[in-house]
Amino acid sequence: LMGSFLELFKNVNRLFLSEHKLALSNQYNTYVQAYSESCDSLSRDNQVSLNTKAFIVNTSFSQTFTSTDQLSTAQPAITTKPMHVMMLGLRGFPNVQGGVETHAEHLAPLLVKLGCNLEVLVRSPYQNTANLKQWNGVRFTKLWAPKFSALEAIVHTFLGVIYAAIKRPDVLHIHAIGPALMTPLARLFGLKVVVTHHGPDYNRQKWGVVARNILLLGEWLGMQFANCRIVISTVIRDSVSRKYTKLSALIHNGVVLPNLDVSTSYLQQFGLEKNKYIVLVSRLVPEKRHLDLIQAFNLAKINDYKLVFVGASDHPDAYAKSVIDAASLNSNIVLTGFQTGEALQSLYAHAGLFVLPSSHEGLSISLLEALSYGLPVLASDIPANLEVGLNPACYFELGNIEQLAQLLKQNTATPATLEARMQLRKWIVSHYNWHRIAEKTYTEYCKMFTN
Repeated sequence: LMGSFLELFKNVNRLFLSEHKLALSNQYNTYVQAYSESCDSLSRDNQVSLNTKAFIVNTSFSQTFTSTDQLSTAQPAITTKPMHVMMLGLRGFPNVQGGVETHAEHLAPLLVKLGCNLEVLVRSPYQNTANLKQWNGVRFTKLWAPKFSALEAIVHTFLGVIYAAIKRPDVLHIHAIGPALMTPLARLFGLKVVVTHHGPDYNRQKWGVVARNILLLGEWLGMQFANCRIVISTVIRDSVSRKYTKLSALIHNGVVLPNLDVSTSYLQQFGLEKNKYIVLVSRLVPEKRHLDLIQAFNLAKINDYKLVFVGASDHPDAYAKSVIDAASLNSNIVLTGFQTGEALQSLYAHAGLFVLPSSHEGLSISLLEALSYGLPVLASDIPANLEVGLNPACYFELGNIEQLAQLLKQNTATPATLEARMQLRKWIVSHYNWHRIAEKTYTEYCKMFTN
């Protein structure tokens, strides 16, 4: 059985991803290694159990950090080889657009520092750097995926589970409810599976009836069959508990406190002036409600401010075209496309206001990032945004264009002070710290070997 799956995986991947061809001379050794590891799984579990029990004892007595940008003093007790963790369900990273991708980009290197041997299975169309095999201690394995929104996640996840069945990681960590559709298959192969629920994706406006029902099935299968469930907000945790009577670990998204000393030179190429523009950072997808913000901006008539959309569409569609067309009617609306690195930092750091009018979120990383720059924010009053705990004056009724326009006028007429921005930065990093998130995630891995 192991040999047949090995050949299936090799043959499918060989068709679509030439750099992953395996030399014939290595096939026999790969098979023997995979078979040996699977036969040795019981003793390996016992080895991991010894390590993880010590880690949990340490972390239970050390939940504070020496500083907001350092790991806690609690470290895993490594007595044998590191825990092999395989991540699946995301496009790739670094610098790949998407909330799950940003989540994994921050989390993965910190798990490596905690002692994980971390391998991430990425989708070949998105991992653009051809020779990128390792980054900050994280190993990448590129698997083919069709660049078609309805199929790419499920096909890639299927191949990834087959690959995991061969490689036998200690933990298979699946991100998002679409890929979670393959959780029962992974369990059938005897893998220990963690599923992180990043949000009810079936509520996204882009999906039709069939796709929504598939995502609902993915949520059900992921929550029912995973060894461990992680959710990023209390809204999702309560939903999982109510619908499936399953307990899950609440581990929020996080932020890294950024440096504010960023050049303004990137603003010039977009015709922007420091502190004189409103920004939204997101993909061009319907649930982000760009058109609501465009209407409110036009209604507010704030002539000395510009509206900036940072982001692009993964798959060009009618919605992206509608945003581009609407933006073209107002010269004060700027589309920068997808930005990363110092360009993105500059667009955050020098904005006057961040607005998130979305109808669907898990826990918005772009909202948390805006707060980490000390940006005043306005957000729709959906449960996931309310959970962040902003001042009530920062929220507006979803879809209420007139209310949003009025808030745009008020916030641009009286810009936030430097002191207020610094207080925001201090508050957000104390509540949403990636190092603490990594430690909590590692502890959840460990619990699977101690229960």
